Amino acid sequence: MLINKKWITAALLVTTTAAALTGCGGSETATHSDKPLIVGTEPSFPPFEMTENDTYVGFDIDLANAIGEKLGRKVEIKTMGFDALIPALKSGQIDLIASAMSATEERKKQVDFTDPYYIGGSVIVVRKDNTDIRGWDDIAGKTVAVQAGSKPADFAEKQGALLKQFDANYQCLQELQVGASEAAALDKAVALYYISKGGLSDLKVVGEPKKLAGSAMAINKGNEKELKEINAALQAMKKDGTYTKLYQKWFGVEPTPEELQ
Repeated sequence: MLINKKWITAALLVTTTAAALTGCGGSETATHSDKPLIVGTEPSFPPFEMTENDTYVGFDIDLANAIGEKLGRKVEIKTMGFDALIPALKSGQIDLIASAMSATEERKKQVDFTDPYYIGGSVIVVRKDNTDIRGWDDIAGKTVAVQAGSKPADFAEKQGALLKQFDANYQCLQELQVGASEAAALDKAVALYYISKGGLSDLKVVGEPKKLAGSAMAINKGNEKELKEINAALQAMKKDGTYTKLYQKWFGVEPTPEELQ
């Protein structure tokens, strides 16, 4: 069985851009700037960001729009490959990265991160008939499909896997489904979403996830005032229930106490 065409079509629209307008919020964090907040993302990472009926949707999209509302700024969504996000931020093409990016020490050398807003993990996915690979310890020497530039790709490489790199996660799972790779490594939330809703019921997640540094939004270094404003907006949403509502909408569960800090 091949991957659901709906998800292939959605994920291929990664080079286009769309604008999402938000109103001015009445929060104490609002700045009411005339300058739009240009948010960069890679829209093939459901449930964080994806394309649905030519519109960008997902947890990160909703969260970015809610931040814009708190700040009193219009939000514009700009899409690109995941490994192009940090260069685009540093060159001034975008103002903020909202793409489930792990706030690693290596990335902190290039950008400044907001407070974490999602604590996830990286997992191994195999076909259901695979009994040899039971988790991360079993992928040494195996062909593993990964998204280029992602943390799961780093984990797989350190485990001794033979990497096959792609631009988007759906490509990794499609590669696995047709038998061109022995496993795939990606975020747990994304894997479960595709398996349950993307026509990939012949795949399964195995083993325990490798915990990440936590997903955070990123801005260019030196913008301390903007960083404080965005963090204040995030904290306000966690206190007023907006964050929990969006979390439940996209993950189907309550956020953890750690995520609500």
